[in-house]
Amino acid sequence: MVFVCRKEHFNAAHRLFNPSWSKEKNEEVFGICANEHYHGHNFELIVIVKGTPDEDTGCVIDLKKLSKLIHSEVIEKLDHKNINLEVDFMQGKIPSCENLVVAIWEILAPKIADIAYDPHARLHCIRLFETQNNFVEYYGEW
Repeated sequence: MVFVCRKEHFNAAHRLFNPSWSKEKNEEVFGICANEHYHGHNFELIVIVKGTPDEDTGCVIDLKKLSKLIHSEVIEKLDHKNINLEVDFMQGKIPSCENLVVAIWEILAPKIADIAYDPHARLHCIRLFETQNNFVEYYGEW
């Protein structure tokens, strides 16, 4: 089993806020991340696909196609956007990194087999860095 990784970047703003809570409770739970004027991050997204190298190509997946898939389905929708207001797949969700990484998984996972050389290749993990020190990982398990 080989794990192939692709790193991408995007910049986006968000606000952690539960609309059913008071302003005070949101500030207590989310601190400055509940700022009503939002705040931004330089996100780093790492998509990891696992599979067996194809005999004809020696590759698990076409990295150019993987990059194009990530860009068209994820980066173009998130980059320089307000996640709370402008990102369709995050509407109705608190835009925490945890919720964001699950949403990205749901978009990419069904499309990996279409661009892989290994017919059994699949999405293994999505790692999303919000800051240099804070990141989340998701393996498609609930």
